[in-house]
Amino acid sequence: MNTVLAAATSPSVGDEFAFWIVAPIAVLGALMMLVSRKAVHSALWIALTMCMLAILYIMQGAVFLGIVQVVVYTGAVMMLFLFVLMLVGVDASDSRVETLRGQRMAAVVAGLGFGILVIGAIGKASTGGAVGVDSINSVDGGNISALARLIFTRYVWAFEVTSALLITAAVGAMVLAHRERVFKRKTQRELSELRVLSGSPTPLAPPGVYARHNAVDVPALLPDGSPSSVSVPSALGELSGQAPVPLMTGNARDELAGGGESS
Repeated sequence: MNTVLAAATSPSVGDEFAFWIVAPIAVLGALMMLVSRKAVHSALWIALTMCMLAILYIMQGAVFLGIVQVVVYTGAVMMLFLFVLMLVGVDASDSRVETLRGQRMAAVVAGLGFGILVIGAIGKASTGGAVGVDSINSVDGGNISALARLIFTRYVWAFEVTSALLITAAVGAMVLAHRERVFKRKTQRELSELRVLSGSPTPLAPPGVYARHNAVDVPALLPDGSPSSVSVPSALGELSGQAPVPLMTGNARDELAGGGESS
């Protein structure tokens, strides 16, 4: 009986071959995430690592976790984080600024604790009699049914507490982002009239157009190569710490009114 169980749970040649291809790529992605100088490149390496982990989940029989890893974490959360980085334009020098006191020490302690946890898990898997998730999936009729049974029976309290924390965080974010409207909301007709009276009814160039950087705090360039002060809000220009952009000259205003910047 033990011989049959060992033969059933032992990995095949294809599984071992796929593991020695996928696992080094995941480790390489994690290392490159740490040594990358740009935050956007680090986010892309994290996405690669998450995709490799999803493949490992599927190889172990946890199909549902593998698909969730790709759809939720890689496709939604990580890509949203990547788009935010590309929009804001975070530099490598910004990531080294310690905004919270003691966050580096807390990160070191958390990293050591996670390393000890990983070493313990690997040691237990190497010395114990792990049989994988195939036996559990066969009992419950599939990976999704087995996962649902664990969530809503053994770990139902932790699941409900996590749900309450996520809902509280979402409501708190909406409350903090909410602002009371001081002035009356302008209608579309009023906005159109103000646009025409401003002297530039055509759409203005967004930040970063024809410039060497696409961040929202980099002013767009006019056809003559001079920066356009109206393409960046004044608050972003002050927060970025860059030199103040000179005001538009009369010729630049004439070009803007004539639609020269809309291209």
